[in-house]
Amino acid sequence: MAKHITAQNSGQRTVVVAIDESEHAEYAFDFYIENVRRAQDTVVLVTVPEYHSIFNGSILFTDPATVAVLVKEEEKRIQQILQKYTRKMRDANIGGKLREDVGKAGETILSVAQEENASLIVVGSRGIGKIRRTILGSVSDYCLHHSTVPVLICRMEV
Repeated sequence: MAKHITAQNSGQRTVVVAIDESEHAEYAFDFYIENVRRAQDTVVLVTVPEYHSIFNGSILFTDPATVAVLVKEEEKRIQQILQKYTRKMRDANIGGKLREDVGKAGETILSVAQEENASLIVVGSRGIGKIRRTILGSVSDYCLHHSTVPVLICRMEV
């Protein structure tokens, strides 16, 4: 689902910015606005819902009603993210669109970047340790190592 947001400038460069409810994603978005943005940029904000976490638990096999509630909660969370960033884009007078795509976060972000012909990807970094990153994986690390376009990883100061 893509939601277009208009601004005064038409885009010459497409920038994909990964968003979620975290302060790290918001920091990355704000960093892009304050330090990297060009007036003619078109921004594609992409969020990747975490439905897979709902379906990985054993609750799926025992209580379908609970799963339905969890899915509705995830959908509500996504709508809150999209509304927040719609406001932020309008406040910054940025043209572009919001996309909600399903899949593994890193792979989905890169897929959207390719579909949108992006020339830059901006992601936040949670700053997880080397061991956790090795076991759990890191979206920013995945994007950095698999992207065909530059990736800007924004890490908040601790």
